[in-house]
Amino acid sequence: MKRSVALIPVAVLAILIAVFAGWSLHCETHVEPTAMVGKPLPALVLTPLDGGAPTAVRSALKGPVLINVFASWCGPCAEEAPALAALNAEGAPIIGIATKDTPAATAAFLARFGNPYRRILLDRDGRAAIDLGATGVPETLAVDRAGVIRGKWALPLTPEAAETLLRQAGSATPG
Repeated sequence: MKRSVALIPVAVLAILIAVFAGWSLHCETHVEPTAMVGKPLPALVLTPLDGGAPTAVRSALKGPVLINVFASWCGPCAEEAPALAALNAEGAPIIGIATKDTPAATAAFLARFGNPYRRILLDRDGRAAIDLGATGVPETLAVDRAGVIRGKWALPLTPEAAETLLRQAGSATPG
C-alpha cells in the first residue's frame, strides 16, 4: 500500500510531462518575430563573396528587394533553393547574406544548389543577421525602395510567401 502511494507523484509527473509534450508538438512552429519590420535597414557593411571592398548593404539595394539570410550548413536553406531559383528566373531582386559561414563553403553551396542572388555578402560572425532581427536561417526580409524592412519570413521560402514579401516590398510580383 505504501509503495503504491509513493508512486502517485511519479505518475502525476509522468502525466504532466506527456500533456505538455503533446501540447508543444501541436503548437505553431512558425515563429516570425517582427521587431525590425517597419524600421530602416541597419547600416551594415559586409564583404562580397566575390571579393572586393566591403559593401554597405543599403548601397546594394536597387529598388525593392528581398534579402535572404542563409548558410551552407543549413538544411532548410537547401530546401528553399528551388523557390529562390524560380524567383530569380522571374526577375525578382534577391540579395543573399551568407551567415556564420566561410567563403569556400558558401561557394560550394551555391555551386550545388544554384545561385539565385544578384549580390552575395558574407556575415562570417553572424552579427549582421542579428542586427537584421534574424532568429535563425533561412530568413527572408522584404525591403522597400527607401530601405525600410516591410516584411519577414522565418521559414524556407515558398512561392506564396515570396509573392507576399514582394508585395510588401512594393515590387511587382514576378510572373
